[in-house]
Parts: sequence; structure tokens; C-alpha cells
Amino acid sequence: MALIAAAMALMVAGTPAPAAVGPQSGHRVYQGLTLAPAGDRVAVVESDDRDDATEEAHRRVVIRGADGSVLRILDPCAPCLYQDPTFSPDGRQLAFLGRDRKAGLTVLYLAAGDTVTARALIHGVAEKPRFSPDGRTLAILAIVGAHKEVGATQAAAPQVGEIGADPDEKRIAVIPVAGGEALRLISPADTFVYEYDWTPDSQGFAVTAARGDGDDNWWVADLEHVDLATGETRRIAKPADQLNFPRVSPDGRSVAYIGGLMSDFGPVGGDIYLAPTSGGAPTDITPGLKGSFTSLAWRGGRLIATALIGDRASILAVDPTSGHAQVLWSAPVTLGAGDGQIALDRRGDRVAAVVQDFTHPGEIAVGEVARFGLAAQVTHENAGLAPAGAATSVAWTSEGRQVQGWLLSPPGLAPGKTYPMVVMVHGGPSSAFTPSFPASGFRGGTVRKLLEKGYFVFMPNPRGSYGQGEAFTRANIRDFGGGDLRDILAGVDAVEKIAPVDDARLGIYGHSYGGFMTMWTVTHSHRFHAAVAGAGIANWISYYGENGIDQWMIPFFGASAYDDPEIYRKLSPLETIKTATTPTFIYVGERDVECPAPQSVEFWHGLKAAGVETRLLILEGEGHGIRKPEHLKQLSDVELGWFDKYLGGSAL
Repeated sequence: MALIAAAMALMVAGTPAPAAVGPQSGHRVYQGLTLAPAGDRVAVVESDDRDDATEEAHRRVVIRGADGSVLRILDPCAPCLYQDPTFSPDGRQLAFLGRDRKAGLTVLYLAAGDTVTARALIHGVAEKPRFSPDGRTLAILAIVGAHKEVGATQAAAPQVGEIGADPDEKRIAVIPVAGGEALRLISPADTFVYEYDWTPDSQGFAVTAARGDGDDNWWVADLEHVDLATGETRRIAKPADQLNFPRVSPDGRSVAYIGGLMSDFGPVGGDIYLAPTSGGAPTDITPGLKGSFTSLAWRGGRLIATALIGDRASILAVDPTSGHAQVLWSAPVTLGAGDGQIALDRRGDRVAAVVQDFTHPGEIAVGEVARFGLAAQVTHENAGLAPAGAATSVAWTSEGRQVQGWLLSPPGLAPGKTYPMVVMVHGGPSSAFTPSFPASGFRGGTVRKLLEKGYFVFMPNPRGSYGQGEAFTRANIRDFGGGDLRDILAGVDAVEKIAPVDDARLGIYGHSYGGFMTMWTVTHSHRFHAAVAGAGIANWISYYGENGIDQWMIPFFGASAYDDPEIYRKLSPLETIKTATTPTFIYVGERDVECPAPQSVEFWHGLKAAGVETRLLILEGEGHGIRKPEHLKQLSDVELGWFDKYLGGSAL
């Protein structure tokens, strides 16, 4: 105990007095936004993303009034990255986490007024602190002794020793708000808890959970109940598809969640389901929505949800009895908050979120639901950032399906000239491009730099994407690279009818599933003259045995690679490698769990054997998400140089 107390003392410093956050020379980044129950304050983690940064920017927890004014800045730990602020039910206290990655420690902080107290020290990682409805208990999800950061997109732990013998397990841990007791782990030691919600009696939790390896088993997770006193679990439901956002109704009788075909934990899209808390088959209460629900919360007897409907982010009120969904607000923007896409007050009348689109950088907005969006903006820290170009929502028909995408146009177009264009393919495949401000900063800023150099950028949302309903999302099952590539090519045709794009100077770029699609495209089409494939998949058979998340593949392929190898071979770019002619730059993280480096090596080797111009860059220590500033800058420079070389440079 003395050692723990000493360690916590080293990580706690005085809290600065309220002050203006100050001028910035970069891009203000807002993360983890939450709204106080009364709707009068927001808490958010803020940092400044600079072009010349050599490391991730230091963060601070900022409490702002509903008008955006800074009330308090909390920064008790110099080496920490803060996350997940959350208000107590009465709004008087704020819990948040501080993560010291180098030390391998996470601190749970509790702030009241000007006092910040370190309440618990976790030797490992933690996330999602939440107060019980009665305000007496604080829960978190914790991995004690974690071998890596949470999630399959993070770099894998070194693969030495007996593999798979000691997987990290994320467990519910609780501590009394009033103090007097240590943090206590309560959920089973062999179970990975992905998400949780308190029951209204403050005596338990509804959770999504699976036994074994947390990176892999979310795709087979159950909806379960965990008892606060005993830690005992019981199954509520076994969904047919993936599930996100388990939310217990105010009367405790049912659990709502978003269910659907989802290829990654994190990106959410599907219908709203309702399951009895006592156990039983879930019911899809919104089967007809031509969109994808993305987050969910109960307020009184109704559900307040967000959804992507076509090209618009929407806030809806959903009747849990009839399933009737009423759109309260919508706009072509991207919303973000700490626990879903929006944060709500206790009544559900006021909403807060970070709002952005292609020409407006992210800022905090707070207001009544019906008058939300850019009009409700209360911060202006990014007012000096100029847009990189114009944006147009493009719609087209492909094989009887309505498809949508985004066309970004460079500034200063000259009459009579044509321009190169890079087609970007999103990851997933269950995901979607939504309006996001192309900033620069240490994260690379490739999109912005392409626009500044005179390239058009096209971001299609082909079949398999969110935004058009669950049937559209499911339309590429056992057809990766088939119908979705035809949708993309039809989208390029549609763009060329409305914009001065030179068809002889087309490039294609993708990461993850987008990396696979890039590999597939260059082995099935000669329309593109330069390609960048990030963390792609060249050979589904070998991939099945190499990756750390093979459970995701069953819903999309229908069986394992051992039970139905033919479909895996059919959809592998390596099977048609000799048809490739497109110069292709390939990159991947050395410790990628989701799309391991050998996949990129296979494709690079195949292109070399086929006599195609190619380069391969394996980034040391990186996972599926490339995070180190020096690597992001290196990638951006090489990608831009690659497109300039093979597409003839910009036309501006």
C-alpha cells in the first residue's frame, strides 16, 4: 500500500486556476466530451495538434460553461494522457482517467470544485468511468497487468513465449465514491467486458462480454448481466450479429442495443434491438430504417439515438414500444462525444457534441436538440483554420442501388484544365466516410496536402458501408471486391460527369479493408495509374491463420477458411497478381494485429515477381493504427511523392 500511495503522490500535482486556454498555433482537438446532467457545463479533453510536433500533444481536462467559457482546467499529471471525463448524477463531481504509458500506470481521478483527488492506481490500462445511478459507486473497465494498449488497432505485444496462454481480460472494477475502500475487480477473471451500463437500481450491470482473447472475441460476445455484490454473470441474450451500446431501460425491464453486421469494434452501425433483462430473444424494433444507428441512450421512456442516414448525421427519438423513429435534427456533419456521438442532459432536451464538416473544423456545440449543429457552436479555437477546398455530396446508381460519396475539390480551379484525382476507400468494410475537416498536424494530413497540391479526392461509400440500411451493409457478404468495386467505378464515372477530372490520372488509396480493396483493384482493373495500399490483405487463406481477430470473418465469409477455402481463395488479390500493372506503394505496422505485416510482404513480393513498380515500408513498433508522428510524416511524404510521380503532379 505504501508503494501505491507513493506512486500516486508522484502523479498528482496542483490544479491550475481557471484561465483562458490561450492562443494556438495548430489545430485544437477535442476528445471525450460529456455534458453535465443540468446541461450547464461540458467537460472535454483538449490538446493542440501542431504541424511540427515530434510527439503526441499533452492533454488537459477543461470544464466549460454551456456558452463555451472556460471555468476550470484540470491537469494533475504531467506525463499523463487524460481520457473519459464523466459527471456524477448530481453534477457536483467529475471522474476522469490519466494514463502514463511509459510507466504502464493509469490513475482514476475524482474532481470536486478546485480539488482533484487520485482515487485509484491501476497497474495497467483502464477506461469508461461511470457513476452508479445513486451516485455512491464509481465503476471503470480495467486490465490489470496489461500486455498492450486496449484494442486490436493497437500494436501487439511481442509474440514470444507460449502464445495465447495469458490473454488480457478487461474487467469491471468498482470503488465507493465516498472513499474508505480500495478498487475492487468484480466481473469474472476469464471474461473480457467490452461495454457496460449500470442497472437503474445500482446493483448490477448489463454488459457485452466474451471469454478469452478480447481482441478476437467481440464478434461472438453475449449480452450479459453482472451482479455488483457477487460478480456472478448470467446471459441476457445471444445476438445473431454484433452488438454495441447496451443500455438498460429506466424501469430495468429491458436492454436496448445497436445490432448489425459490424466488421470492427468501435465503428457502429445497425438497427436498435430490445431484449428483456430477465433473458430472452432480442427484437429488432427498427427494421425498416434506411440508415444506420450509431449511438443510443435512454431518456425517460424513450430512446434518443444518433444515426447516419444517407449523407446526414441525425438525432432521433425512438419509441421502444412501436419502434417509430422521429428525426429531431439532421445535417451533413460529423458528431463526436465521449460516450457515443452526442452527450445529453438528464432530460434529453439539451445536447452537446464536437461538430465538424469538410469546411468547418471541429468545435464544441451545445444547444436544444432541434437547433443543434454548427449553429449551436460555442467554441471558436479553430476559427483561424482555412478549409482546404470545397465538398460535394455525390449520389449515383449502381446495379439498382443508390450509392453516395463525397467529392473534395481543390481550390483555385482554372477553366479548361483537368486535374488528377485520388479515390480513397474506407476501412471496415462496415464503416462510412462522413464530413471531417481535413486538418494537417502531426497525424499526417494527407487529404489536405493532396487538395493543396491540386488533386481532387473522392470518398465513396459503396455497398457494405453504413448509411443506407442493414441490407446495404450486408450486400458484400462473400463478395469482397466484387460489387463494392463496381460501385466505386460507377462513382468515378459519376464524378467525371460533374468535375474536371482527368481519367488518365486516377489514383487509389486505402488502409485496412481499404488496403485490401486497393490490392484487389490493381489486380482487377487497369483504370488507376498509382496506388497506395496500407495494412491490406493479399491472401485470405494465410491471413486467417496470421491475424489476431479471425472471428470477424465468419459473418462475412459464412465459414472458416478451413471449412470453405474456395471462397477465401476466390477473393484473394494474390490469386490474380499477374494481371497487375499499377505502380503500388505498400505500408504496414510491424506489430499489426488486424492485418499482419506478412500480408503486405506477400503482395509486395507478388508485384515484384510480376514486374510491377512497388515499394514496401514496414513501420517499426506500429500496430494497425499508425501513431508515431515521425512515421505519420514519413508516410504522408512518401504517399504524396508516389502520386506525384505516377499521376504527373498537380495541375495548379
